[in-house]
Amino acid sequence: MPAPADAAPAAPAAPAAPTAPAASGAAGQTAAYQTPQGELTVRSMPAPAPQIGPAPDFAQLAAGGKGITEEQAAAYPPLANDFLHADSNRNGSISKAEYERWAKQP
Repeated sequence: MPAPADAAPAAPAAPAAPTAPAASGAAGQTAAYQTPQGELTVRSMPAPAPQIGPAPDFAQLAAGGKGITEEQAAAYPPLANDFLHADSNRNGSISKAEYERWAKQP
């Protein structure tokens, strides 16, 4: 017998809990879900780290000056990101000694 016309459609079933992460050589995770349309597998992993070249020479960043300003540090993103740490005396400029100390850090 057909369902009455005013009956609400059946709600879709909730997906099953994910299965345990699959072992793989990558640092990602895998989860599988059962859906009304079949199994759905989701694989996830972090994006690769950007490749950054060696630090440029102090004179190149300082543009012939005695120190590297925050604006000049923007030319080398790792230094711009670490400007407050590299400027150890907090005078708003990175001296050659400060830059060399910063560049030696791992």
